[in-house]
Amino acid sequence: MVQDKFSRKNFLRMTAGAALLPTAAALTAGQAAAAAAGTPDATAPLGPDGHGGPGWGHVGEILRETRPPRFHDRDFPITAYGAVGDGSTDATAAIRAAIEACHLAGGGRVVVPAGTFLTGAIHLRSNVNLHVSEGATLLFSTDPAQYLPVVLTRFEGMELMNYSPLIYARDCDNIAVTGTGTLDGQATWETWWSWVGPSGPDAQALTDLADRGVPVPERIFGAGHFLRAAFIETYHCRNVLIDGVTLLRSPFWEIHPVLSRNVTVQNVHIDSRGPNNDGVDPECSQYVVIRNCTFDVGDDCIAIKSGRGTDGLRVNVPSENILIEDCTMNIRYGAITIGSEMTGGVRNVFVRNCRIGSGYQYFGLYIKTNSVRGGYAENVYLKDIEISNLTKEVVSCNFYRGEGDTGPLTPRVRNVELRNITVGHARNAFSMTGYPRLPIQDFRLIDCTFTSIDAASTIQDVDLSFENFFVNGQPITDPAQLL
Repeated sequence: MVQDKFSRKNFLRMTAGAALLPTAAALTAGQAAAAAAGTPDATAPLGPDGHGGPGWGHVGEILRETRPPRFHDRDFPITAYGAVGDGSTDATAAIRAAIEACHLAGGGRVVVPAGTFLTGAIHLRSNVNLHVSEGATLLFSTDPAQYLPVVLTRFEGMELMNYSPLIYARDCDNIAVTGTGTLDGQATWETWWSWVGPSGPDAQALTDLADRGVPVPERIFGAGHFLRAAFIETYHCRNVLIDGVTLLRSPFWEIHPVLSRNVTVQNVHIDSRGPNNDGVDPECSQYVVIRNCTFDVGDDCIAIKSGRGTDGLRVNVPSENILIEDCTMNIRYGAITIGSEMTGGVRNVFVRNCRIGSGYQYFGLYIKTNSVRGGYAENVYLKDIEISNLTKEVVSCNFYRGEGDTGPLTPRVRNVELRNITVGHARNAFSMTGYPRLPIQDFRLIDCTFTSIDAASTIQDVDLSFENFFVNGQPITDPAQLL
């Protein structure tokens, strides 16, 4: 017992065609080296934070660059286009007509009034704000045919043509989903969630297609296959707002901005506890702000991603310049997660003023990668975080997780700072294992207090330092005290 021991610039322009380019047939040595390096070396300038990163002063730039879109003050009620809010009449065509009319008029709000409206896939257009009013519910069909034809999307970091996400936008500017109403995906173990088992062969087939360099338009899944789609996905979009809505019973990941820039997710409550029900998953996206959201989810609360394996190297766009603030993470795996699809890299992540923990939350900070996934996580800053209870570690970063050390992509994790983090209870403080050839680098805890830690930590091949750090009432100055 522990207490016993203590008695990228121009992002959208440069990547506009990346989604449909053919993949490389295999990971070359040069690609592997580039993915492993991917970050400044030890001779790089120290940077504003003194450790090679931008420091908290960079938040000002993120806030300047990340501003919600504005819309014309005109409304297009879906009931004016034939929608009936009785919970059983299919409103898909009416919603589509309202969105098209709004878009052609130059933009505004497509309003879902009070009532329950049954619908299939909703595809947003530029300058359209889908506004779900108080007392309104969009009830999404569980018939897979309602999400055809297939669209360009991703499954676990790999591009493909698959079922449409429930709410989808591609190549759009100025889009939003707002209001205090409810989005209900209706997923259950009798519908979408039952696809977890049968999806295994399809996921492997997609991996094989990507590794063989099969062009994305030829990676066709959808009907007859079992790869679930996300709830809300913006693909290659700019100026995105998700504000105020409640999300229930998602088939898969909840909010998934891909190759998108200037994204704000705020005042959202996600209560969806099915398999792989991540909350917000920014992937290969820049300038993202997630604030004042509550997460009761079946997987990671927030998981920052950047593509996987061969596809991650082909697209090669990091997620960067991300601010997470004033959020509550209750359930279930990682509260703040990076990976595991992070081959393109993640950098400049700032988390502040959040509340984490319950009897069901596993990890505080969870960095998931290995030499198959590769990538880098650098310049990650957490401060002023209150953690009540975790069932596992406060920090988990194990390079041997999953496939282990069996691939060509040595990952890199460097310049991570935890400042003013208070923990009521957790099983362990750390489970951190790097590689001897490239340890986890420059991981710092400053002014942190972990009040009740049950068991010893695992720390191997990690450069870990402490300043004013207390565990179980004892000052910690050396990682050996935690073993």
